[in-house]
Amino acid sequence: MGVAEYREANRANWNERVAGHWEPDAYDAPGFIADPERISSVVQFDRQYLGEVDGRLLLHLQCHFGMDTLSWARLGADVTGIDFSADAIAAAINLSEESRTPGRFVETELYDTPKALAGEQFDVVYTSVGALNWLPDIAGWGEVVAAMLNPGGTFYIREAHPVLWSLRFPNEDPNDETLIIEYPYFEVSEPLGWDTDVSYLGSASIEHTRTYEWNHGIAEIMAALTSQGLLIDLYQEHRFLDWQGQHQMVEDDDGRWRLPEHQRDLVPLAYSLRARKPG
Repeated sequence: MGVAEYREANRANWNERVAGHWEPDAYDAPGFIADPERISSVVQFDRQYLGEVDGRLLLHLQCHFGMDTLSWARLGADVTGIDFSADAIAAAINLSEESRTPGRFVETELYDTPKALAGEQFDVVYTSVGALNWLPDIAGWGEVVAAMLNPGGTFYIREAHPVLWSLRFPNEDPNDETLIIEYPYFEVSEPLGWDTDVSYLGSASIEHTRTYEWNHGIAEIMAALTSQGLLIDLYQEHRFLDWQGQHQMVEDDDGRWRLPEHQRDLVPLAYSLRARKPG
């Protein structure tokens, strides 16, 4: 198989996830629609790194069905979201209309974003959690980020740490808390393939069960940005996730998941990175 086939398999899988993710026991789109003051928990955390977005043009790469995107709109940004899933973009448009929160959503493969939004640039380019592992080429991603930023603009991402993705996934033995490096930390040409008939949230069953993912080391991610002239001005590692990434992780009062105390300082689980385009 080639990259095009991997992408189509992932697209089919993500199209099927949308309905389940919409549900109240998942991302709760109905609750977002009903409460015009609601801001997603992801954006609630990330806003401390971006500051005021009122009146700024914001592009959300790999936006899924747009709840984080529209959360930025509720904070005053003029938002555009892009995603490769037709079902996700349709749901995002629906969420914008039903919640009366303005936003524009465009269906496009990430690497085609400059072409799909020809001539446009943004004050902020944003990526939320769980995005980079679906991309085969991190250097190409950096080119897109830089191309879409206005001079003087800001890029920000919070993402699962590549060390996390290199760990063996949860062991079925509840007494085994061993953290074992089993998968590539660095970007490799051939992705890891997985089969699962459920998503990480929601109750919808998945028929297109096969997905493909690529890891990218922190230095590779940083180099993808700095090689395009972007200046990194913040990098921070986190000891939490927004989901249960290992079976021994426990949910804290803030709704985030952490390793038990005796393992909490062993590995980073996520990171925040901010960069600016000179101008």
